[in-house]
Amino acid sequence: MTTYDRGAASGQTMAQSVDETRELISARKVDGTSVYNANGDSLGSIHDIMINKRTGQVAYAVMSFGGFLGIGEKYHPLPWSMLRYDESQGGYRVNLSEDKLRKGPAYSQTELDDFVVGGYGRRVQDYYGTGL
Repeated sequence: MTTYDRGAASGQTMAQSVDETRELISARKVDGTSVYNANGDSLGSIHDIMINKRTGQVAYAVMSFGGFLGIGEKYHPLPWSMLRYDESQGGYRVNLSEDKLRKGPAYSQTELDDFVVGGYGRRVQDYYGTGL
């Protein structure tokens, strides 16, 4: 997102980068944001977001979960509609247990291509009971 300082007195006309407004947030700021369950326990963090090219709507948040120092880490696509931003925690809340998340659709870094072309989107929707 970009905003412009129109202050003629200041003489500033250069674009300034803005990561967040009251209603909007840039994708780069979402990356790395923590995800918590309903009890406030940390589940992981946002690794990426997937945007529908035709509608421009965010379809999934890809959450990194598990593993240690990046080894054995899994990526869990969660329907964006399931996440709610919690200002008090500075992260997203999802009403899922850790067990439900572990059993959900997930992929490793090497399986990324399967997510994109292999029908994972339907698996995610079916598992979480959401539609796009």
